[in-house]
Amino acid sequence: MQTFPHLYRNGLICFKETLFNEGIRGLYAGTVPALVANIAENSVLFCAYGVCQNAVKFLIRKENVLDLNPLENATAGFFAAFFSSFSLCPTELIKCRLQAMRETSAQESAKRPQIGPWLLTKEIFKSEGILGFFRGFGVTVIREMPGYFFFFGGYELSRNMLTPKGKTKDDIGLLRTIIAGGIGGVSFWVAIFPADVIKSRLQISKSNDSTIEVTKDLMKKEGFRALYKGLGPTVLRTFPASGALFVAFEYTKQFLNYGLSCVK
Repeated sequence: MQTFPHLYRNGLICFKETLFNEGIRGLYAGTVPALVANIAENSVLFCAYGVCQNAVKFLIRKENVLDLNPLENATAGFFAAFFSSFSLCPTELIKCRLQAMRETSAQESAKRPQIGPWLLTKEIFKSEGILGFFRGFGVTVIREMPGYFFFFGGYELSRNMLTPKGKTKDDIGLLRTIIAGGIGGVSFWVAIFPADVIKSRLQISKSNDSTIEVTKDLMKKEGFRALYKGLGPTVLRTFPASGALFVAFEYTKQFLNYGLSCVK
């Protein structure tokens, strides 16, 4: 929907067309690079987030990371996203090209055989070199940094609001953690969706147009609404996904802290 809006008016039509033309497998195009992207990005992101929290704590002279308010946590998330962009951009590029392969072939009037992530990776490396994997890196950073400001800010603000009197944020339980994580995920995508659309267009494009040129061309031909094409399915996806992500993060952190305390 982001890259070929003229073909799909809404999410249901896109779903039906993909299922009819490509079958169940078509709905999972780009799954492997998407998994790699999520694992790599979140590993780097949450590691960098902890480091950036400590840096923010040091700069504002607070005693403990737990004393940071939502704005300060959001600032830590903003800077952490810069580092995660390096691991995200190449895998996102592979995912976007795999997902748009049928439509791209139709546009080029040449039916390409369906290939997997490994063969596509080799093809990009052969034709574009290492730098080919970082096509769209600038707009990825532009997307990620403000996006994760809202992601962590929305999550921490929601946790604060959902914390009962007399308890801490770590005591809000499973359901409230899912809700807070879902709010953080929705905040992320609503804030940065236009940048994501531009990134997707840039990464599947065969031209050497710059980010500014791609943006101007999109706005001229399709208007402002095209920048939010596909937001509905993304929001439906991100609420449970982000809720699950933060549940995994918080409970893993508690488990590891408990294990360390037992060792000591």
